[in-house]
Amino acid sequence: MNTLHILGRPIGPGHAPYVVAEMSANHLGDLDRAYAIMRAAQKAGADAVKLQTYTADTITLDSKRPEFQIKGGPWDGEWLHALYDRAHTPWNWHADLFAMGRELGVAVFSAPFDRTAIDLLEQLDAPAYKIASFELVDHDLIRGCAETGKPLIMSTGMASRDEIAEAVMVARTAGARELAVLHCVSGYPTPPEQFNLRKLDTLAAELDVVVGVSDHSPGATIPTAAVALGAAIVEKHVTLARADGGPDAAFSLEPDELAEVVSNCRTVYEALGTGEHRRADAERGSRAFRRSLYVVADVAAGEPFTRENVRSVRPANGLAPKHLEDILGKRAAVSIAGGTPLDWEVVK
Repeated sequence: MNTLHILGRPIGPGHAPYVVAEMSANHLGDLDRAYAIMRAAQKAGADAVKLQTYTADTITLDSKRPEFQIKGGPWDGEWLHALYDRAHTPWNWHADLFAMGRELGVAVFSAPFDRTAIDLLEQLDAPAYKIASFELVDHDLIRGCAETGKPLIMSTGMASRDEIAEAVMVARTAGARELAVLHCVSGYPTPPEQFNLRKLDTLAAELDVVVGVSDHSPGATIPTAAVALGAAIVEKHVTLARADGGPDAAFSLEPDELAEVVSNCRTVYEALGTGEHRRADAERGSRAFRRSLYVVADVAAGEPFTRENVRSVRPANGLAPKHLEDILGKRAAVSIAGGTPLDWEVVK
């Protein structure tokens, strides 16, 4: 089985799902709000808070050419440089956010968007790296993250089968030994019927990696189902309140919704079990009230057992019902009062 570790926490098959709260731009440019999101994520039970490390100049160009303007979706009409300038997490916050994570006991890691961001995160001893869906085709960025030797998580929104396989090969060739691939649909928000959760099986079989989901759909349904299908990592955007606005607010969870995701995912994981044949401890009291064979009318010694005087009823104090055919036609060794559980000692 594949397993990766973030700050000593094992992640993969056989371990509870690892829930990542993506802050993204939901801090709205306010460090205190960023702290509040981290505290809310920790209270909700998230294992990690994920940042994004870029500036407008490291992710795009300040250009007014038409291809630099977004058409449609939640950022319709926005120019890329202006959007990213408003949405980025200031680099001088990173050390404080990592320190807050240590104080809260929550892992903090980030998605870098160029090699200068990797340099910053290495200075802060980031415990893992994330490749965002839009960057999965940037092999140099993947190599830079993989060369650190840290666990690497890659999202696959928009990617073809070949592009995903290429990204995994680049990561492994560059030194990634602990690797996870997250199924993702880069729709904001994602309609649940378009998520194609069965792709988790495909990714696990074809790539031999830890699999999970990066989910932009509303609520807890998709991540809960994903864990049932083998997802070891669940990533969801989180904000203090959608009504506060911001570039990612429309597809972000509020703290109580994140808590529901955490609870549902862990409950489903525990419910999956091992698949082995064994009786559940919860059934112990119920077993006494299964059916068994009882004498239901007085039977004299030497009288034959028939369907009129022997029946399968609850509770389970008598012989198992499977012995009914063996009993019928045989005779009572002693007189038996109706209402008595049947056992072999009273059968001739």
